[in-house]
Amino acid sequence: MNAALVRIKHLSPINIFMRMNITSKMLLGYAVLIITSVAIFAYARISFQQFSRLNKSIMSIDIAIQKATNRMHDVLMDQDNYEKRFLILKSEDMETLFWKRGKEFHVWLKTLSDLRNSKDLMIEEVAELQEVGTIERQYKEYEELFTREADLVRTGKMKKAYALSNGALKHIVDRIAFSLTKMSSNAKNYEELKMSRISVMGPSVMLNTILFWFISVITGVLIGFLVTYHITSSIHRLIVVTEHIAEGDFDYDPDIRTSDEIGSLSKAFVSMGKRLKVLENMYLDASPLTHLAGGLAVENILKKRIDSGEKFAFFLLDVDNFKAFNDQYGYARGNLVLKETARIIETVVREKGSPGDFVGHIGGDDFVIISKPEKIHEISTEIIRLFDTRMPDFYDPQDRETGYILGKNRQGVEIKFPIITFSIAVVTNERRRITDPMEVSEIAAELKDYAKTFQKSNYVIDKRIKV
Repeated sequence: MNAALVRIKHLSPINIFMRMNITSKMLLGYAVLIITSVAIFAYARISFQQFSRLNKSIMSIDIAIQKATNRMHDVLMDQDNYEKRFLILKSEDMETLFWKRGKEFHVWLKTLSDLRNSKDLMIEEVAELQEVGTIERQYKEYEELFTREADLVRTGKMKKAYALSNGALKHIVDRIAFSLTKMSSNAKNYEELKMSRISVMGPSVMLNTILFWFISVITGVLIGFLVTYHITSSIHRLIVVTEHIAEGDFDYDPDIRTSDEIGSLSKAFVSMGKRLKVLENMYLDASPLTHLAGGLAVENILKKRIDSGEKFAFFLLDVDNFKAFNDQYGYARGNLVLKETARIIETVVREKGSPGDFVGHIGGDDFVIISKPEKIHEISTEIIRLFDTRMPDFYDPQDRETGYILGKNRQGVEIKFPIITFSIAVVTNERRRITDPMEVSEIAAELKDYAKTFQKSNYVIDKRIKV
């Protein structure tokens, strides 16, 4: 039940809208406008076609039927008159006029027959033309009766001719006239019905078109407002989050949960805030002298290398006899030595190391490098070479010539301190399993003490195996 509710909620219009990107949302607005515009156009076109068809039906069917039936009625009356004159006068001219008018009747009858056989007739149009067949049969019977009457007149059988004229011929003429009148009347009624329909449809179509247009405009405005409000409100939230980040509130979340470009930008801002928080901590922990990252950054990076199982080499670098140098020449020249040492280390790591190598200054004359095991010898050798070449320049000429300075040890005894050297202790996880940064620090400190027992710059590597 809960799963079904979640699916229903997931498919709700609001959630679907929130998952759309900005382009899709704008296209949705345009699509609604296009669809409503097409709907209005289609409605207007269909209504126009209905108007057109009704008008066409009135002109081509209703009025045509009325015209044809009225003319046929006149022709029928003329033929009836010629039939009576032919009976009385026995004149061939009357008979000729009868058949001449009959040809005109057939022309109009064919017009009605063609209308009846037309395609796409409406139901009422079919009903209007259903009498055509009846009239055809009746008129055929009328012509046959007149032919019989003419034969009776020519053979002198006048009594029978009069009986036929006053009987069957009179009756068929009345039936044809009635059918024509009925057909004309029906056509007139249908014409009035269609005109009434047109008069009702006109205002209705106009009103509906205006209503649909109004709905289209309102819908387009609402969707446009919704998309615009969504974009502007999200941008406002991004402005707020930048203000918070600028004030140092790196944990501020703008709470934008859309799946569009602004949602992606919001996630990027949140990630940036987290990264800036880390960088700020690293900056606060960094050495003010060399601007290299301090112990906190060293610990975090070392922990990531350990947790990832990546093979690494941890260098602990120390300037030997630096305290005596500092006591002799003062902290200002000592700072210059430390800055030069940092520059040498950074230069060598940049040129000889691997992408992603790290350099840190954990305090005093202690520096750190985190690199790859295969870079140990190349980095260490080059650092020592540059250090030993550069450090004598920081001594006074006399001390540089003698190769030492006089100073007191921790017991207060004055002794000779040689020109400063460099000791490097390297710890790797190639041959031993390391699980904690503290373990690396302890091993490095132990190795550094060993390296400092030599009277020259050197590096030592922990090669012990521990499983």
